[in-house]
Amino acid sequence: MQPMAQYRFQVQVEPGYLPEQSAPSRGRYTFSYTITIRNTGDVAAQLVSRHWDIEDAEGGMQTVDGLGVVGHQPLLQPGESFEYTSGAQLHTAHGMMSGHFFCVAVDGTRFEVEVPPFVLSASRASGADLH
Repeated sequence: MQPMAQYRFQVQVEPGYLPEQSAPSRGRYTFSYTITIRNTGDVAAQLVSRHWDIEDAEGGMQTVDGLGVVGHQPLLQPGESFEYTSGAQLHTAHGMMSGHFFCVAVDGTRFEVEVPPFVLSASRASGADLH
């Protein structure tokens, strides 16, 4: 009997605050986040789409859905990784983001990769290694 295939990606997030693109007096706080996604499973898979829930400190919610990430739909072989940087704007100096990536393995198996909540903060950066 063959061992069951492993479909697993590891996600690392490094958020940052961009004061030069922010205007706190106008309620605009701009953040970057660098995502590194690594295929830690044993089957090649493609990142097809993303879903983000972005919440500011006052409970305001934004939802972002789209194909790929920064114009790419990377196909990651086992052990390969893909890194990209994107951004978000909030009306408050602090907030949270969470979401998931939708992936399809080369054998047709579909799976989601959760990205647990991470902090966006104008007063500190908070990186996390998420599984």
